[in-house]
Formats: sequence, C-alpha cells, structure tokens
Amino acid sequence: MVKLRLQRFGAHKAPRYRIVAADSKAPRDGKFLEILGTYNPCTEPATITLDADKINKWLANGAQPTITVKNILEANNIKTTK
Repeated sequence: MVKLRLQRFGAHKAPRYRIVAADSKAPRDGKFLEILGTYNPCTEPATITLDADKINKWLANGAQPTITVKNILEANNIKTTK
C-alpha cells in the first residue's frame, strides 16, 4: 500500500519534512516513490509547499495519507476523500 507521509530532515531540534509518497513497509527516512511537497514547522507561521497535481494523482490511485499529512492537506484546501 502506498502512503503519503512525512520524511524528516534537518538538524537536531530543527526538523524539516518532505511530504512523500512511499510504500507503507519502507522506513520513515528510507526509500520513497515521489516528493510531493515540503513542511517546515520551525517558521512562524509554518511554511508549506505542495504540488497539488501530484498529490491528487496519488490520491486518485488509492494512496492513503497519514493523519498529519491529511491535516496539512486539508488546511491547504486539498480534499483527501471523494
């Protein structure tokens, strides 16, 4: 199963994340299929960049977002359910 989830980068206590499409059995920071956006919670307000076309393509093909990614997508007006 393909999941849309966060992949952590950055220094200790200064996280940055990529939003990626990855196999659900792959490790958190391991192999992924495609980068869909970025999320930086350390800025005020949090900086989020998304590629809506790629995200909608993965959602249409049955990818399931994690709870955190679902909240990020819905805050940016991308529907996660049909």
